[in-house]
Amino acid sequence: MRSPRYWAVVLILVATATLLLKRGDKDYVPDHDSLDAMPQTIGAWSSRDVPIDAETLAVLGKGEFLSRLYTGNPGAQEVKPGVQPLPVDLFIGYFPTQRTGQTIHSPQHCLPGAGWTFESSEYTNLTDVKGKNYNVGEYVIGNGDSRQFVIYWYQAHGRSIANEYKAKAYMVSDAIRTNRTDGALVRVITQIAPSESVSSARDRAVLFTSEMAPYLPRFIPD
Repeated sequence: MRSPRYWAVVLILVATATLLLKRGDKDYVPDHDSLDAMPQTIGAWSSRDVPIDAETLAVLGKGEFLSRLYTGNPGAQEVKPGVQPLPVDLFIGYFPTQRTGQTIHSPQHCLPGAGWTFESSEYTNLTDVKGKNYNVGEYVIGNGDSRQFVIYWYQAHGRSIANEYKAKAYMVSDAIRTNRTDGALVRVITQIAPSESVSSARDRAVLFTSEMAPYLPRFIPD
């Protein structure tokens, strides 16, 4: 039996498709830099790109994607002498249009499909180094002996929203008012080491996110 959440998403998508088809015109997509131009070095963090395989790209659909591993800034970590600081994994998926039924995949659906279970989840606010506030979701997830801390949110037109249903509602409203359906998912994940506290992993993820977030308007237009 399908859950109420499933049917709510279906209704939102049907309403979105109906409204956008009724307009019948092409989305307006503001100029923006390619995600490849995201700095390789952010503060004390350095990075390497992580290739996205063809199967995953086929699932993600038509969009622009960045998958990158950043390592550094051990000051916010519980790091033993001689041990390499744990990295953070940055993923950004930007969709210039969601008019043709192409929608952003929610972590709540993708992560369980990959074998991860949710140990905790909440919505909260995060402030970047420039003082801007973001409404984000935070998860602790597990898969066997592995545990990870996750920060994510949907970003579009200057807004940050943790709740997928609110994000879709805003998309419908913006499609009508501004002829824009572009938007992105921003996700930061870091491993929780066996001897590490959740709060330490969270500090690492929050520190990186607060330094990375001010760059986002270059790639996800307001």
